[in-house]
Amino acid sequence: MSAITGFPQLLAAARAGARSRAAIVFPHDEESMVAALEAAAEGLITPILVGNPVKMREIADEAGLTIHGVAIAEANDGAQAAEMAVRLVRNGEADLLMKGLVDTSTVLKAVLNPEYGLRTGRVLSHVAVFAVPGRSGLLLVSDAAMNIAPNLEQKEQIIVNAVEVARALGIPVPMVAMVCAKEKVDPKMPATLDAQELHRKNETGEIAGCVVSGPLALDNAVSVEAARQKGISDPVAGHADILLMPDIEAGNVLYKALVFLGGAANAGIIVGASAPIVLTSRADSHETKLNSFALAVLHAATRSETVRR
Repeated sequence: MSAITGFPQLLAAARAGARSRAAIVFPHDEESMVAALEAAAEGLITPILVGNPVKMREIADEAGLTIHGVAIAEANDGAQAAEMAVRLVRNGEADLLMKGLVDTSTVLKAVLNPEYGLRTGRVLSHVAVFAVPGRSGLLLVSDAAMNIAPNLEQKEQIIVNAVEVARALGIPVPMVAMVCAKEKVDPKMPATLDAQELHRKNETGEIAGCVVSGPLALDNAVSVEAARQKGISDPVAGHADILLMPDIEAGNVLYKALVFLGGAANAGIIVGASAPIVLTSRADSHETKLNSFALAVLHAATRSETVRR
């Protein structure tokens, strides 16, 4: 599979495979209901709506849509819906999750439940994918939404999660830049020390399947010219596929800057569990929601193939 370089190609690749069965957790709002049904209409998913049937029909009717023929699992509240949806995935009846009108913490509590959840031993992390105007290829950013101040071990697992998504996009050996405020190690800046250690672990094979470099400032991570001007000859410099951010503050600011100032198209999913999770926001565009479903579909299919091997 050649690398996917844009969202039209991503959508086409997701449509070309088998539809993923998506358990939609408590779609008791128009935004999540419309997102799920439109993803189904686009040929990306087969939805399973988990919630109150009467309420969900009312919401669909108000949006001018129908859920006639759509699978429904009845749940009385958000917590029960989250548990039921997670059990559907655990039992092999669904391939991915989408959060509706329910707190993210409620969904994650079910996902991490030791009895019926979807734990894999890795931390959960958010992976965002951007098509930046003027830049060739897709750019991955992690973590902008889940881990507030990840420690060294958590950053290593975030790398593994992001690499998994990159491979689903057809990038066989992703270039991972440990983004810091500067490209030199500084004992007063813990993120640079983490970056140095993760780079070492990659060189010794403890982190495999990718090339990790750092610390790198954002400019020399994404710009060949900026790296050249600073005399940086690192293989990742200017060629990063994945930007590993030092904390959620930096990640969230970069995410919103790319979207609202840079005009980047985007998608995002939570990974690290045994199935991807789509978390849509009211601020997300129609395009972003479809892109996120497509990304989740490809990720779910890639994980399934890996398990079968």
